[in-house]
Amino acid sequence: MQSTAAIEQFAGKGAARAARRRLKGGGGADARPHWWNYVLLGIVLAISFFPLYYALLLASSDAGSIARNPLPSLLPQGNLLSNMREVIASDINFWSAMLNSVFVATVTSLSVVFFATLAGFAFSKLRFRGRRGLLVFVIATMAVPVQLGVIPLFIIMAKIGWVGDLKAVIIPGLVTAFGVFWMTQYLEDALPFELIEAARVDGCSLMRTYWHVALPAARGAGAMLFLFTFVGSWTNFFWPFIILRGDSLTLPVALQQLQASYFKDYSLIMSGVVISVIPLLLLFLLAGRQLVQGIMQGAVKG
Repeated sequence: MQSTAAIEQFAGKGAARAARRRLKGGGGADARPHWWNYVLLGIVLAISFFPLYYALLLASSDAGSIARNPLPSLLPQGNLLSNMREVIASDINFWSAMLNSVFVATVTSLSVVFFATLAGFAFSKLRFRGRRGLLVFVIATMAVPVQLGVIPLFIIMAKIGWVGDLKAVIIPGLVTAFGVFWMTQYLEDALPFELIEAARVDGCSLMRTYWHVALPAARGAGAMLFLFTFVGSWTNFFWPFIILRGDSLTLPVALQQLQASYFKDYSLIMSGVVISVIPLLLLFLLAGRQLVQGIMQGAVKG
């Protein structure tokens, strides 16, 4: 009440009454959310979590129970660990596929962060002819469906002999248009020109300025881009399914081999899905705070 009294003294009774109504109504930056905010968030969380929970229910069941009832029980059964062991011990080369996925996702994510930040630094802070037009062209490529480029890309990979090789998955994903757009928008506000000028005065070359000034300034947005790219590469099925062969399969493609021609054991398939999700959950638990920080920094101007 002391604050409203001060407002009344300096701004009048009308401003004081407005402040009291705002405090009673829960307005202001420090106001607590209403109960319906929590209800809405709970509903969204439940809808988002349900597919994973349904996969967990199927993974903990058995083929007979699933055949009788697609949703055997609302609580997980006791077959989860045995189904996971059967998936790992199957003939799909599980550990090889897991290592391939880790290698592809890590290399692709690091490369996207490096090149997207480099391009974002050039588009946002350097002045050269055709800069805006080139940026618009890069952004416009996001409107082209991936499926349209599969046949030309496969022909190129076949001519250079990369069919069945992990390079055919890594090289096309070394940089993304979304990453360039994201880092350009972020560095436009997060990196002052004064820091660049100070680095140039100290004798830094353009690449040293990028490495020692721009890259540290983009750490929050880079962490977000790394996580999103890692998830996208880890779960990518379409292009690896077309181009990879033999022992070079990634985990999503290898798990597809769990289904037979005339019979699908959904308990084993869903067990494989649960296993493939576990590394992503661990990654988000370890880097979740950095992810939220990167999203918030990218969403707030100035």
